[in-house]
Amino acid sequence: MGKINKSITELVGKTPLLELVNYEKKHNLEAKILVKLEYFNPNQSVKDRIALSMIEDAEKKGLLKPGYTVVETTSGNTGIGLAAIAASKGYKFRVYVQDNVSKERFQVIKAFGGETIKLSEEPHVAKTLAETGGDFVAAIKTLKEEVLSKEENIYFVDQVSNPANPAVHERTTGPEIWEDTDGNLDIFVANVGTGGTVSGTGKFLKSKNPDIKIVAIQPGPNSLPSETNPEPEEITGVHPFEGIPAERIPAAFDRNIYDEKVEVETVEAFKAAREVAKSDGILIGTSSGAAIYAATKLAQRPENKGKTIVAVLPDTGLRYLSTNLFNEDFLV
Repeated sequence: MGKINKSITELVGKTPLLELVNYEKKHNLEAKILVKLEYFNPNQSVKDRIALSMIEDAEKKGLLKPGYTVVETTSGNTGIGLAAIAASKGYKFRVYVQDNVSKERFQVIKAFGGETIKLSEEPHVAKTLAETGGDFVAAIKTLKEEVLSKEENIYFVDQVSNPANPAVHERTTGPEIWEDTDGNLDIFVANVGTGGTVSGTGKFLKSKNPDIKIVAIQPGPNSLPSETNPEPEEITGVHPFEGIPAERIPAAFDRNIYDEKVEVETVEAFKAAREVAKSDGILIGTSSGAAIYAATKLAQRPENKGKTIVAVLPDTGLRYLSTNLFNEDFLV
């Protein structure tokens, strides 16, 4: 008997692991690099997992009901995942985004019937951004207090502090990796965006084998805004978590779960993404390039000879065709 799915919600997860055989040979690596291809999710990113998890968790708790609008603030793939899942379940969707989001993301969200609003175009938020010099955390606080709190029949997802975010990775991503490797892995590598992937997956893997090393990725100093470089080319979807105020760290990120951090610059992420497209035929985004670069650095260490490294590749490179990612004449 065949299997016919009735909703895209049934297609989320169970993404494949791929060993980067050609890439390993090119770099003479003596450790295996296995990558989890999250672009096999129905909307081509790891964020489909948390979108489904957070919406269904809200439904179970009675926080999201028929006729409600799902609302979120995001500059990344969570908006696309939420727009698609909301559409499949019959909800309206509205997202507040930062100005520097690639045009593909706007177009995809609108294709799913979602409403996109730039944070700078919301009067209360624009005022806060101007007064704080672009403080995104302060802007979101204003949005929640001055705008969303006064609306009815909405559900604000709040991915950065929603416990259903890391929970879905503990429930699905971690077990999938464990089963597909038969438990034979030594190092797990993931970006820190909201922190859900590394926290939930890391927690599960540690529960199965405490010796598995969890490595978290954050942007290098040259990929963060500074007085001398106020608008750097950033690694999309990767955020700093050390050396910044505690209130800026997402509540979904368990800072006790990782054993090591690796800093990756945008130029390094670009190079890895461009390279693996040619060596192994996978087209990935900048945060995925960062994960491969970090995994490569780990694989090159003498103490990791013969070990197996698993890295999560969050999304597809098709979301970045309007950016400099695959513009090989562009150097950061």
